[in-house]
Amino acid sequence: MNFLRLIPVILSTLVLGAHFFRGGNLLVVACVVGFLFLLLVRRPWVAWAYQAVLVLGAAEWIRTMLEIMRRRQAMGEPWTRMAIILGVVAVITAASALVFRSRALRERYQTV
Repeated sequence: MNFLRLIPVILSTLVLGAHFFRGGNLLVVACVVGFLFLLLVRRPWVAWAYQAVLVLGAAEWIRTMLEIMRRRQAMGEPWTRMAIILGVVAVITAASALVFRSRALRERYQTV
């Protein structure tokens, strides 16, 4: 059942990895994919580290949104839909960190 609780975390991690892969940053992709395997380790630091990574991932989505938005505005292209989509992705990524606050996952990672 914990696997179902972790689905938002896993999906947010995979989407973040795809973002870095598209940017050609293979070292960060390897780190992000490696972080998925940390979910198997039942230690409190794993939950804390993963929450930090997800919050940093949300910040990366916001940074990317602002960069693309500035570029599109300078070229006179539409940017609103892109900003909404990446904003929602950032919120979902940040909200995925809250999964570790559930009772079952606090027990799993011994953060009670």
